[in-house]
Amino acid sequence: MTKAGGRTRLNIMAFEMKRRPLLRTLGLVAALAGGGAQAQDPYARERAALLQEIAAMARDTGAETGRPAFSARVMAAMAKVPRHRFVPATYGALAYANRPLPIGHGQTISQPYIVALMTELLDSKAGDSVLEIGTGSGYQAAVLAELVASVYSIEIIEPVGKNAAALLQQLGYTNIHARIGDGYNGWPERAPFDAIIVTAAAAQVPPALATQLKPGGRMVIPVGGQGEVQFLQVMVKQADGSISTQRSLPVRFVPLTRSN
Repeated sequence: MTKAGGRTRLNIMAFEMKRRPLLRTLGLVAALAGGGAQAQDPYARERAALLQEIAAMARDTGAETGRPAFSARVMAAMAKVPRHRFVPATYGALAYANRPLPIGHGQTISQPYIVALMTELLDSKAGDSVLEIGTGSGYQAAVLAELVASVYSIEIIEPVGKNAAALLQQLGYTNIHARIGDGYNGWPERAPFDAIIVTAAAAQVPPALATQLKPGGRMVIPVGGQGEVQFLQVMVKQADGSISTQRSLPVRFVPLTRSN
């Protein structure tokens, strides 16, 4: 084989390796859309369509995020969690639309693609302990709970946090620990964490969160002050305690608020 032919073969092999997670995802989508799944789950077809849209958006934004295909673990979690349980009944028909929806008290349930992306960027492992700032509807916590050992979630708005905690308990998520509090302070008695995810935009990264992250741990957080463009940032804590930061997509989140 000529050198040129060898390079061509290597390029094809590399492309196939990159496609495998996507092919697994599409296989999962096809299974969800099947007649049997539809009979047992009235939302199966809508959920399958949503997964296809998430996979397509991952490809389209891959140059900016570095993740042109999300892992099979993340996509399986997105497929399993019943988003229709986390949206108000008023918006039930839009439960699997790829868009944010109001949940009351000026808060929203995030766009499913953004939930999948932020989960993907955490690079979580099965035994991890993850801190979530901003429980909101509880949807992001539920997705994380499918992937890690423990999720510690803090919500500052009491009725929102209580509703989410009650729903998560109803759904059987015993590895989610929720409380009402100021997310800027983190959860020091449960630190350090393997990963931290923040689901509201901060003008600056709260110092307590960086402190509570393990060396080698990752934090995914939208950063941007009022009137500024928010960007999703991925922060990695180095062995010496320093933080490296990589900016990802522009996003739009509700602001991270503090207690008085």
